[in-house]
Amino acid sequence: MKTTILKAALAATAMTFAVNASMASGEHIPAVTDYANANIKPWLSDAAVVAAIKAQNEANSGLAQADIDSLDQKWRAGVDGGDMTLIDTVLANSLSDYLREKQMGSNGVITEIFVMDSKGLNVGQSDVTSDYWQGDEGKFQKTYGSGDAAAIFVDEAEKDESTQMLQSQVSMTVADETGQPIGAITVGINLNTL
Repeated sequence: MKTTILKAALAATAMTFAVNASMASGEHIPAVTDYANANIKPWLSDAAVVAAIKAQNEANSGLAQADIDSLDQKWRAGVDGGDMTLIDTVLANSLSDYLREKQMGSNGVITEIFVMDSKGLNVGQSDVTSDYWQGDEGKFQKTYGSGDAAAIFVDEAEKDESTQMLQSQVSMTVADETGQPIGAITVGINLNTL
């Protein structure tokens, strides 16, 4: 009996070690993809998400890269303690409220959520991000930037030294009613609670 329990405990420990090693090395993390398809994908067609992205796409249609860079610098300055008007405006919008509700309802699995427009600029978010423009990052380029309305990208797992939490980000393309890609979403997943 004791031998059976010991073998089971050793097998479980070995399995946990193998999964954690796989996640830390950046290999595909099936549990994250499964969670995203089951729990996040349904939000992507929500009228609140689609309408917010469409409205910002229209408002930002004339922005040049210099304008985007300027907005991103303004955001970063706010994160560093400067003028937070842009950050406060995004955090106060209805999409950000919606995303905070989704995060709070995840029982600790979701650590952050942000939605991007067709330029890679934040439309809404559950918490402050370090930057406003995601267009130069894989989370945007491998989803909306790929042109694939069904694209999903799971980033490497990383350990947060302050919380000791193992986290990965999953990003997905957001499409409109016609199936046309209009933006993207990134969701931080706490792998310790998944």
